[in-house]
Amino acid sequence: MAIRLPASPARPLLTKLIKQALEAVEAGGAIRRAVRKHGHRLTVGRRPYDLRRYKRIVVIGAGKAAAAMARAMEWLLGTRLDTGLVIVKYGHAVRTRQILVEEAGHPVPDAAGLKAARRLERLTSSLSARDLLIVLLSGGASSLMPAPVQGITFNDEQRVTQQLLKSGASIREINTVRKHLSQLKGGRLAASTDATIVTLILSDVIDDEVSAIASGPTVSDPTTFHDAVECLKRYRLWSGAPERVRTHLDRGRRGLVADTPKPGAALFRRAQHHLIGNNGLAVAAAAQAARKARLNTFVHRPALTGEASLAGARFGAMARRILDQGKPMCRPCCVIAGGETTVRVKGRGIGGRAQEFALAAATEIAGLKQVWVAALGTDGTDGPTKAAGAVVDGETVGRARRLGVDIDRALKGNNTYPALKKLRAHITTGPTNTNVNDLYLLLVL
Repeated sequence: MAIRLPASPARPLLTKLIKQALEAVEAGGAIRRAVRKHGHRLTVGRRPYDLRRYKRIVVIGAGKAAAAMARAMEWLLGTRLDTGLVIVKYGHAVRTRQILVEEAGHPVPDAAGLKAARRLERLTSSLSARDLLIVLLSGGASSLMPAPVQGITFNDEQRVTQQLLKSGASIREINTVRKHLSQLKGGRLAASTDATIVTLILSDVIDDEVSAIASGPTVSDPTTFHDAVECLKRYRLWSGAPERVRTHLDRGRRGLVADTPKPGAALFRRAQHHLIGNNGLAVAAAAQAARKARLNTFVHRPALTGEASLAGARFGAMARRILDQGKPMCRPCCVIAGGETTVRVKGRGIGGRAQEFALAAATEIAGLKQVWVAALGTDGTDGPTKAAGAVVDGETVGRARRLGVDIDRALKGNNTYPALKKLRAHITTGPTNTNVNDLYLLLVL
């Protein structure tokens, strides 16, 4: 993984912090730390599984880091692995021996994802109570496993996904709707098989609520059809949603369609899950690197959420408090935060939440010496762009004026990618084999 940051005196330090954060949550390493095999015994966390009890061992999964997770499981299981299939975002595949890796569209599902999800469903439904199903999940899985319920078309699912992504809804809210339109999400994948299920999860949800991660295909679902309807109404999407979607959700709300499997359902007695990595681990690793570099280090809690531009402006504003008041600490220092902000798309530009965060922060640190803000998506892609995020400093606003870049217009039009490209402010990493939300760094040296 090659981490490329814009040239600045802070580049070596920022690179070190980012690299340490990403390495702490790399999917293959996370699997190897969580899963051990000794002879016929497979131990996941503290739970042992006697592999002699199972006729077949099958690995499936989805998400941006699922291929790296699959490769690690191949190495652990060796000849006991029967077969497998995982679905990843285009460009995020890695070489595997036995587990098939399919690539598909993200964040809007495409036909390749639909075909792969149907194949995955056929595989899981063929398993018996004598089989062990290992499910690998990371961020992005919801989009990569489209499986619309009867009465909903694939185009309907694509359209409502696009509407939700532009609305500013949180990932939890988006997945509440997805779960009630899917044959696999919201515990329905677990319901489709008789096998014993072990799910290994790399979390992209801030509070690690497993029913929200990847839309919870193997865990019980506490949300309801009513919640899904209310989400669409909250973001003023109900009247514009596809008619078949509204009909299905309304029928479900009135009890005419069976809801997703709920907590306490007997089927989940044979399903276990284990969290192998999250945003907190990445933040802690970056903080450790900052302290090792002899910086006063402050971990911002809680995690950052809400509108990206507003969160970015608040984060950047901390630099002035540090300089003027020495709060929350004195320079030289590093403030580290994790989180996942949202973007309410109003314009037709190209960008992403980390880029909006960084550009908004630039307006708050304008004119300050030796101050930098970095924001990046830990998966290596921010929005529909090739950038992971961006780094800005006290000179970014002045540089923008000289180059004719209108920062306010870029933010209002959700067109931050071209602006930051012209400013040569992007962070690029390529696929990182992980996905644990976003990382934000404020350096005051």
